[in-house]
Order: sequence, then structure tokens, then C-alpha cells
Amino acid sequence: MAGKSVCTCCPDAEETKAVPLTTADLATTLAPAEQLWSSSRDRAVRLRMEGSGPGSETPATVHQMFLETVERFGDHPALVSKKDGQTVTLTWRQYYEQCCAAAKSFLKLGLERFHGVGILGFNSAEWFISDIGCILAGGLAAGIYTTNSPEACHYVAANCEANVLVVEDQKQLGKILKVKDQLPHLKAIVQYKGELQQKAPFLYTWDEFMKAGEDVPNEQLEAVIGSLRANECCTLIYTSGTTGNPKGVMLSHDNITWTARTVSKIINPNCGEEVLVSYLPLSHVAAQMIDVWCCMSLAGTTHFAQPDALKGSLANTLRETRPTGFLGVPRVWEKMQERMKAVGAKASPLRRRVADWAKSIGLEYGYSVMNGENVVPWGFMLSNSLVFKKVRAALGLDRCKLCCTGAAPITKETLEYFMSLNIPVKELYGMSESSGPHTISINEYRIGSCGKVIPGCKTKLENPDTDGNGEICFWGRHVFMGYLNMPDKTAESLDESGWLHSGDLGKHDEDDFLYITGRIKELIITAGGENIPPVPIEDAVKSEVPIISNAMLIGDKLKFLSMLLTLKVTIFFHLFKPPQKAAAAQRNRSRLMLLCPQCVMDDDGDPTDDLSPEALDFCRQHGVRATKVSEIIANKEPAIYKAIQEGVERVNATSTSNAQKVQKWVILDRDFTVGGGELGQILQLFFSRLLLAVEPYR
Repeated sequence: MAGKSVCTCCPDAEETKAVPLTTADLATTLAPAEQLWSSSRDRAVRLRMEGSGPGSETPATVHQMFLETVERFGDHPALVSKKDGQTVTLTWRQYYEQCCAAAKSFLKLGLERFHGVGILGFNSAEWFISDIGCILAGGLAAGIYTTNSPEACHYVAANCEANVLVVEDQKQLGKILKVKDQLPHLKAIVQYKGELQQKAPFLYTWDEFMKAGEDVPNEQLEAVIGSLRANECCTLIYTSGTTGNPKGVMLSHDNITWTARTVSKIINPNCGEEVLVSYLPLSHVAAQMIDVWCCMSLAGTTHFAQPDALKGSLANTLRETRPTGFLGVPRVWEKMQERMKAVGAKASPLRRRVADWAKSIGLEYGYSVMNGENVVPWGFMLSNSLVFKKVRAALGLDRCKLCCTGAAPITKETLEYFMSLNIPVKELYGMSESSGPHTISINEYRIGSCGKVIPGCKTKLENPDTDGNGEICFWGRHVFMGYLNMPDKTAESLDESGWLHSGDLGKHDEDDFLYITGRIKELIITAGGENIPPVPIEDAVKSEVPIISNAMLIGDKLKFLSMLLTLKVTIFFHLFKPPQKAAAAQRNRSRLMLLCPQCVMDDDGDPTDDLSPEALDFCRQHGVRATKVSEIIANKEPAIYKAIQEGVERVNATSTSNAQKVQKWVILDRDFTVGGGELGQILQLFFSRLLLAVEPYR
């Protein structure tokens, strides 16, 4: 980074004439607004501003925050990439100029106000420039997961009425071309890596795109930038709901700039010092908030990992860049832990004893620091020299002052493992709907807690039980505007007073640390931080394989999705019972009939081992003579297991991403019932998806 910066994003970067770099005449103006929420792309909202102190800061647009950084740290490195083996660096001034050039090109290609620019690709300088360039041009930036199917890409592009789509390579371009004719608002597609394998008037390489707006006058872009308002939408984060299609979370300029500035002050009050590695999907709010916006507020330097980061190359990138801060989803920390344990297992007995001794000292020290005692146990300095420093250097975390985890629950075992190596991993908690963080663990932390609420925000626990567990509700300037084109869903998440209801259960300890204790909604969050709505997948499997009675998806805190299956059986009811039990049994019978109308039953509802008539027909169609569930399981009937596997594969083929594919399944020996406790009184699966852990599927 010490030498001359090379810019390949735009061929004539040094000659680019950008909007004048000055914030002096940029008065902050808010658009008129009466409500705290909106589901319309062009309607402003009232900000949740405090009268004084945190939360009362002057609102700013993304452009204003960007300019402040450029004016103070224009020559400081902003983005660092590897291209053809060469290190390519953009300073903050060059980065700004590239974003302005991209904004002009978006205007030239026909980007309309409050219409989308979808970005489909791995983290890169082009991703950042497209995102910010879209915002400066008055559009709505919308990240799309690289694992999305063509149909899932179509949904996002159609929902945000995208005028332009920016894709990484031919693979991603192919997805868009399959659905292009179903996108009436789409005017252009830009491919930022590799040469185009076909020519069309609407297709642009990155170089062609960056040159497209050269004849757009500065005054035109200045007019658009001058019309931006801090309480209007600029970004869409698409998040899965418990059922149906993804929801477009509308974030305003103020959502982004206020949250980034607030978190940045806690991370480091000094600008120009932070170094980060960008590797998590930028379509996820956590990665975007840290990599793009907090780094902008901090005038930090972002290094881009390689696309195969999570397949192994991340370790090399960390050692090369030595970041000062690192955010990893639980699965990243688990992978590190697994590899380090595997290496340790091959060490000599003496080395293992030394490492175990050092880790016991490290854990003692870690808890002492966490509890505010700061007692340095005997042997810590030696342990630090022999073990801890070497481990941090090997991981590339020797300069790392802050290691964080978020987006999914993490186990105490993993947290204590890294604490024992003097690498405290601190938890964050939030949602797409809160612009990312709501509680953070930076200066203070507790194992198992996701920290304290960020300054200027509030937490309310609604309808707490006797143990203090209630639904976690958020208030603050980080709370989103609403879901795009979904007023009903918006009203479900934001109450009449403007509080955001998370659907999570939690409680506070005596020091106001927040602990997540459960989930009201059924959304599965995998160890990799992927949000998976289980019901559509469960229903699809039951539809594809008629012999299945119930399907339960498992994946919370796990590496991949598994499924528990039950087969349709005959359900018998006891004929002789006290009258009061007969009434209850009749109610259960009615409910079970709704769930499984093909089941044969009388008045009690106990499942048997006998297959139902429909299940028997299914067996006969596949040449199987079994009449009981136990026979199918005992023999692992090849024809039945094959039919189920093929049905699961058909469902997987329609999934929107790899994370939503069922990797393993098992047939249980009895069906779910109300009496057995597996079904609630309205026939919902009663198992806690958060707490249920099936060890064979880890």
C-alpha cells in the first residue's frame, strides 16, 4: 500500500472529474414525514431522534458521510484487492471518484429515482462502487446472494423494480439471462469480472459501464445528490420470512449513517487506523454495515478476500492483511476451532501438555478480565509467550483488537476455547430490520450474552414471564423504515408506537446484559448465519412424497439442514375411558383429522406401527409388501428410501440457495401427535427449533 495506488476500476481514474469535494454548503434537510414507517419506496419517514445526547446527532446522507471521510483522509488507502497476482489499492479520494463515475453511468443507463440496482457477486471493489454509485444516483442498492437460483434472483429484481443489474461473471449472468424477459423495468446488465461471452445492446463490461457516463455533466449528478434526504430509502436488504417470499428491508440514509457512526465511535474513536477483511456476503446486513459503512465512518482500509475464502483461503488472507478487527459467523469460528484441535492432536505429548496448561491459565485470565477483576494469574506471561502469541500470529489475528461473532447463536464451548487462547470472541445481536447491530459486546462482555444496547437505542421486553423472558423489542434510529410493498408485514413487525418486534425471546441480567433465550418465530438460523424459513420446505417434501405424514426441518446452530420424517400410520383410539378423557380425546381427534385426514382412528389418537391405507398404496406402487413402519425402518426398504431421497432432491432443486437444501433425513418410528407432546394444540410442531440438537447431524 506504500507505493502509487493502481486503479483498474476505471481506465482513466486519474483524469476523472468528480463532484467538488466540499461539505461546507451541504445543509442537512429532511423530507416532510408524519409516520415512523412506510412500505413505499419514495415515502420518507419520521426519525426516532432523541432530544439530547446519543440519538440526537444531526442526520446525514451517505454522500455526506463519504465526503467527510474523503476530506480528512483522502490519500489514505480505502480498498485493497488482488487482481492477477497484483495488489490494487484505491485511496479514499479515488474510491469517491469511482463512485461518482459509476453514479453518472447509472444515470446514463436510465436508472430512475427509487428504482433498484441489484448486485450479484462476491465481495469486491466493484461491488462497493456499484452499491454507493447507485445510492448517489438516487437508486436503491439491493444485494443478491450469489447462491440464489434464477427464480430467487428474479424475485429480488422484480420486487425492487431494478433498472440495472450488476453481476460478477458469466455464471451469475446466466441466471439473469434466464429471467430477463420477465423483468420489464430492467434496462442494462453489467458484468464486472471477465469478458462477455456474448454481445447485446443491454450488456456491458465493467470498463464499458464506467465510461458510459463520461458525458453526463457534473451538474446533473450534483442536482441528484443535492436532492437526497436522510430520511428517505437508499438500500434494500432482502431477508427471509417464516413463510413466503423474501422481504425487502428498507433502510434510510440515516439508518445507515447514524448506525455506522455510533458503532464506529465504540470500536475506535480514532479514524484512519482500522484494517478489515471483507469476505461475508454483502447482501447480509452484518457484512455490509461493517465492511462498507463502519469502515467508511472510520476511514479504515478494507481488504477483499478471495471468492473461496470459506473453503480455505481466508486463513491466508488474514495472515497477509493482519486485520485490526474481525467478524465471523459461528461456523467460521467453529471451523478454526476444529482445525486447531486437529493440529493439536498430532502434536507430541509434551506439547499437548504445555498447550493444555497454557489454555487453563488463559481461560482463568479471560474470565478475570470479563468480570472486571483483571487479575493476571501466575504463568500467564509465559503462556502468552509460548502459546497465545504464536496462535494469534498463525491465525493472522496478532493485531486484532476486536473479534466478534453474530448472525447466529454460538456455543459456550467455542467461546471458551478461544478465550483460553487469549482471543475473546464477543457477541453482537441485531437484525436486518435494525440496520445490523442492536446490542454489542466490545468494552464489556459476558460469555453467553450478546451485550448491551448501543447508545441512543432502547430495548423493551414485552410480556415477560416469571423468569423475566419477554419478546425483545427495539427502539432507535437504526430501526428500519418498513418492508418494500408489504404494508401488512410492516405492521406485524412495527407496532403502533414504532417499536420493532424481533420475534426473539430474551432477558436482562442485573447489569443489563441481554441474553437470547428462545425464538417466537420459527425461522432457522444455521451456523453459517443463513436464515431459513422451514415451513415451505417441510410442506414441499410432504407434497413430493405422499407416504410422509410429518416433516420437521432441523438446522438452528447446525452446519446444514436435516429433516425428521414420519410415515402415515393408522391411529387407534382407546374405546374405554373415563368420560372427561373422552371429551379431550374427541378434541384431539378433530385436530388430528385436520393434520392427517387419511389416518384411520377412533376416539383417542395414539399412533400405531401400522401404515395407513394411503401409505400401503404407496408401498405397493413401489413393489414393497411391508405393512408396518418398523418393517420399513428395520429393512431400510430400498425402494421407499429411494423414493423419499428422490423427493427430497426434487425439493432441493427448487431451493433458492444451497443453504436451503436438505442434506440428511431420518424416518422416526412413530408419528407426531398432540398427546405425545410433539404437536401443540393447534398442530404446530412443538419442538424448539432453537434448542433441539441432533448430534448425528452435526
